[in-house]
Amino acid sequence: MSLEEELVHVLMDKNLTLATAESCTGGLLGAHLTTVPGVSAVYAGGFITYTVEQKHAMLGVPMKLLREKGAVAKKTAKAMALGAAQRTRVDCSLSVTGNAGPDPSEGKPVGLVYIGCCVDGKAVGRKFMFKGSREEIREQAVQSALQILLHKLTGKEDKTIEEAD
Repeated sequence: MSLEEELVHVLMDKNLTLATAESCTGGLLGAHLTTVPGVSAVYAGGFITYTVEQKHAMLGVPMKLLREKGAVAKKTAKAMALGAAQRTRVDCSLSVTGNAGPDPSEGKPVGLVYIGCCVDGKAVGRKFMFKGSREEIREQAVQSALQILLHKLTGKEDKTIEEAD
C-alpha cells in the first residue's frame, strides 16, 4: 500500500479531514492524494501559493514573518499549515515550502525544504535537506509530508527528523 493510500485510510478510520498548502511542490502533494479512490471523503482541497504575496493572501501568513524569515523557513511552513487548516476548517493540514532548484533562492540552498503539519490547530514544522534533481526533490518532499502526518496520526512520530530552523 502506498503512503497516500495508507494516510487516506487512517483519515477515513479516524473520521478526520485534510487540506494542503504547497509551494515548491506546486500541487504534487494534492495530486498524489487524489490518486486514492474515495479520497474526497477526507480531502477538502489545497492551495498552491508559489509567491510570498499568495502565501499572505490565501493562507494568512503574516507579511512580517515572510519579510523576516522568507518563504523558505520552518515558521513559514507552520503558518502555511495553520492557515490552510483554518481557511478550510479541516482537522489536519500539510504544507510544503522550499527550494527544489536548480538554483539557490533567498540565499537558501537547493534541496532545503520545510514541511508543516497541523493537527487540531497545533502546527509543527520540520526541516529537510533533499538531494537530487528538481523532480526528485519535489517527490521526496511529498513522500516526507505524507509520512509526517501518517506518523502523527498513528502515534509513530519519527523523533530523528530534524526540528531546527
